[in-house]
Amino acid sequence: MPFANYKVPAGSLTTAQKKTLVDRTTDLYAEIYGDDVRPNVMVLVEDVVDGGWGIGGHVLTLQMIQDRPKK
Repeated sequence: MPFANYKVPAGSLTTAQKKTLVDRTTDLYAEIYGDDVRPNVMVLVEDVVDGGWGIGGHVLTLQMIQDRPKK
């Protein structure tokens, strides 16, 4: 069973955005493995509590991510 697990900052995605992740991930697996796999694709979108993760030894918060300069 194909499985994808997205961990996102809690409160950073709407329900519609989470559905988009599920739909597009399912489509991608089906594109790669064929449509027969579609009913078995499992996508988990997990909300991580604010400050519950880090990169490069620094704890990140949703505010820090939102404050990043946009390209």
